[in-house]
Amino acid sequence: EVPWDSGHPSHELVRLLDAGKLPGQTVLEIGCGTGTNALELARRGRTVTAVDYVPQAIDAARAKARQAKLTVDFRVADLLQADLGGPYGLLFDRGVYHHLREVNLPGFQQFLQRVTRPGSRWLSLAGNAKEKHDPGPPVVSEAELRAELEPLFEIVELREFRFSTGQNGFRPLAWSILLERK
Repeated sequence: EVPWDSGHPSHELVRLLDAGKLPGQTVLEIGCGTGTNALELARRGRTVTAVDYVPQAIDAARAKARQAKLTVDFRVADLLQADLGGPYGLLFDRGVYHHLREVNLPGFQQFLQRVTRPGSRWLSLAGNAKEKHDPGPPVVSEAELRAELEPLFEIVELREFRFSTGQNGFRPLAWSILLERK
């Protein structure tokens, strides 16, 4: 079961790609799940590496890529431990930052420093603390995300939106955080 996977690319990812706000030929998607967003990035001509720590999700993503005849370097990995190469021009996550900040924020911040360079962009979609759900995604406040991310990144755009999920009617409030590495 993958209730977080709507089967469609994230509206926020598509919006920012269409607006030209996500430059960078090389992309690292962290927490790629079954590959829906990674495949959208590959369709748009990006060179994509996509990781998830769940082997079944990566198997499903690879099958989708074969069917779509797209090339994505899908990997099973713990991003805090694995060498994922880089630096990348663009990072994308849908729900990884809001989880890892609770598990190992210093380790996640070190990871971000390793895989980015000055000018790299990062789009993070995270649960918004203004609206908590149980069950639902972990949440972060604006003050927390600014304190945790601004030492390394400049916030280019911060806006609220609602996650699309595979659960009918369940659309939790979220942050769309577009950042650029200082």
